[in-house]
Amino acid sequence: MYGLKHSANGAKVTILVAQCVYLMVSGYWLATGGQSAVLTWTLAGCLAIIFVRLNAMMFIWLPRGIGWPEALGNSLAFALYYLGFPLLLLHGGHFSLWAYVLGLFCFVAGSVINTTAELLRKPFKADPQNAGKLYRGGLFKYAIHINYFGDVLWVLGCALLTGNLYALLIPLMLLALFVFSYIPTADKYLASKYGADFAAYQRETKELIPFVW
Repeated sequence: MYGLKHSANGAKVTILVAQCVYLMVSGYWLATGGQSAVLTWTLAGCLAIIFVRLNAMMFIWLPRGIGWPEALGNSLAFALYYLGFPLLLLHGGHFSLWAYVLGLFCFVAGSVINTTAELLRKPFKADPQNAGKLYRGGLFKYAIHINYFGDVLWVLGCALLTGNLYALLIPLMLLALFVFSYIPTADKYLASKYGADFAAYQRETKELIPFVW
């Protein structure tokens, strides 16, 4: 996952195809589910934005090597978003004004944080003069894994939009995955690559949530 440079077009196409299948299924469910039109169209719009943003990141903005284990893992994880949220909306979901407003805010904020953080880092990583240097600028000055924080926020936003309390289990699972797996693995890799620079970064910067942890 970390440090992988080679092209993996087959793995990327697998992720793309899986997403297309998920979207077709969830689109059918939402179109025939008979739920609130506001929630149906809002969730459908959010899923479309997720699809465009994730694939633009993967193929255009930040193309990188993706191995088959990561491709299969991502494809399964995306099923939670593309299929899980529509199902939870249709079975036990309802319109709640406070949840709707807060959900929209979290979705937009998380999407902007995740995408902006990555795009601000791109010129630094692309500059040969920065080879071997640790990036601490942009939004990454507020948290080492600010991009993961953005992911948790937009997933939380989708969960809130369903109006189903059980949907909150999805962002909770994602947060646990980041805290207990992705972040320790990433920190180990960064420590081995950047040594004292990363140790200083860890001392001076929060891990995931700005100003908190």
